[in-house]
Amino acid sequence: MPGLPLAGTEDVLVWKTWSHGALAQGITRVYGVGGQPPERGLVRWGSRATTVDYPPVAIYSLAAAGALYRLHSPAFADSRWLNVAVKLPGLLAEAALAALLWSVVRRRYGAPAGRWAAAAYWANPAMILAGAVLGYLDPLMALPAVAALVAVALPLVAGGLAAIACLTKAQAVLVVPAVAIGVWNASSFGRRGRSLLAAGSATVVSAAIVLPFVAAGAWRNLVQGVGSLLRHDMLSGNAANAWWIVTYLLRAVYAVHDLGAWGAWTMTVRILAVSRFVAIGYPNPRPLAMAAVAATAAWTLGRVRQAVRMPPLAAAAAVIVHAYFVLGLQVHENHLYLAVPLLAAAAAVQPDLRPVLIAVSSVFALNLYLFAGFGRDFPLPPRNVTLIDETVLLAVANCAVFVWHARRFAAAAAADARATAA
Repeated sequence: MPGLPLAGTEDVLVWKTWSHGALAQGITRVYGVGGQPPERGLVRWGSRATTVDYPPVAIYSLAAAGALYRLHSPAFADSRWLNVAVKLPGLLAEAALAALLWSVVRRRYGAPAGRWAAAAYWANPAMILAGAVLGYLDPLMALPAVAALVAVALPLVAGGLAAIACLTKAQAVLVVPAVAIGVWNASSFGRRGRSLLAAGSATVVSAAIVLPFVAAGAWRNLVQGVGSLLRHDMLSGNAANAWWIVTYLLRAVYAVHDLGAWGAWTMTVRILAVSRFVAIGYPNPRPLAMAAVAATAAWTLGRVRQAVRMPPLAAAAAVIVHAYFVLGLQVHENHLYLAVPLLAAAAAVQPDLRPVLIAVSSVFALNLYLFAGFGRDFPLPPRNVTLIDETVLLAVANCAVFVWHARRFAAAAAADARATAA
């Protein structure tokens, strides 16, 4: 992949620091060890020092990549090869997910559908930009998350894979309800038993992953570190969504006095903190955002509550991911990633969803490009060619695409329910 040696986003520097810190300080010490209250650990690489807030599986993967790179550079010197090393786990996960989509969809629904699913994911420009070029870790989470949906007929496998996904990146929790429905509906016999097997498997796998941290006295430090993800102080973390529109409107209204109407409404938009939003007199938006995502998820799951096939379950999970991206708070530009492989799996069998996949992929690719370009090796693209910041226009378009996505999903779910009943 030509994109692997590129510098990627600022996050790639964080992955390098975590990778080196896990090797130099020990994986079980990256979140800190002990303390009352729990200390917050710092990992170091050269002059850089940062805390860790991703779950343990991501750290295990980066440590493995770092160990491989250290064979080339014992001093862990920064280089293009280090870029390749920290991006390599994501690339391998992408390849494995493409192979999984091809194999499962081909076997269940025919060779043309299998080829379509794999190509729609693997050759998707948004996936190439997010993974090989910019270096986000979402592929590491997407592989076990989608695999869990595929494996709902095997509750022990599905539960374990769901646990691995959630302990790689927290967004995987958005797929868990669809997995639970799939496990429940896989057979009309022994539903409670299968659900308990899946839950037990998830518990055992989770315990095995975190046991080294418990043994090292770092369990509470791990919880504190990963829990900090919930405390990010921003309405939107560069996600072109409903809260980015709110950010634009508020910043423009308050800037008119200093910049004039033209300058205020055509300025480049910056992230707005939740604390600032509340300080100027607005209610805490967190409950509203959570309720909006939860209500959309409940509506979505209600339409596949009897589903037994993978495509409608994957389509439902994609809607929930998209709802989180559009309606959720403190969402980042890469958090729409998981919707794409889920839609690829569903749209391969439900052709009415293929235009939705194209639209969601386009929104995701533009969101990444406008905020991150092609990474630190290149200048960022201009955002005011259209006078109003292009990310705001994209946010409006994304909200419209989400409504259309939900409507297309509802129609496809109803068609699947009729076909299943017949």
